[in-house]
Amino acid sequence: MSVLRGRHSTGPSDVEMSFEDFARASQHRLYRTAYLLCGDMESARDLTQTALAKIFQHWRRVSAADHPEAYARTVLTRTYLAERRRRLRDLLAHTPIDVPRAAVGPDLTVTLLAALAELPPRARAMVVLRYWEDLSVESVAEQLRCSESTVKSQCSRSLARLRERLGPAHVYTTPN
Repeated sequence: MSVLRGRHSTGPSDVEMSFEDFARASQHRLYRTAYLLCGDMESARDLTQTALAKIFQHWRRVSAADHPEAYARTVLTRTYLAERRRRLRDLLAHTPIDVPRAAVGPDLTVTLLAALAELPPRARAMVVLRYWEDLSVESVAEQLRCSESTVKSQCSRSLARLRERLGPAHVYTTPN
């Protein structure tokens, strides 16, 4: 028998069950977004778990929202950015990692993830939300609490950096 919110229960409450249903239904999509943000499986699992824990703490409010998936993605993204800021503060100085250029012919996914890893966390989050999750500029700006012009300019600069890093597009296309 477990104690939940000051009452005894033999099983999970209706609120917990609906959270469990939501978590099962959305965990793969949240994990995929987390993986694109973090760049490695362990960090992505941790980020997804942390975001789901935060969502569970406020489940009554989340479940009443019009779009719980969007709320969850916002929590995931903001958690990622907060953790990155915290790590940077702990290091006191940020030195860019010199990632060697990828040779022609590697798997595009690996190459793209390496290039994404070179972007600053906030710019990376904007690119992932804007182009991978296919959110509008307005939605990205709202989720990251910034102006639409910031999203546009950061995405433009980030895409330019990615193009520079990845080289000519024809290298990644296969002949017919």
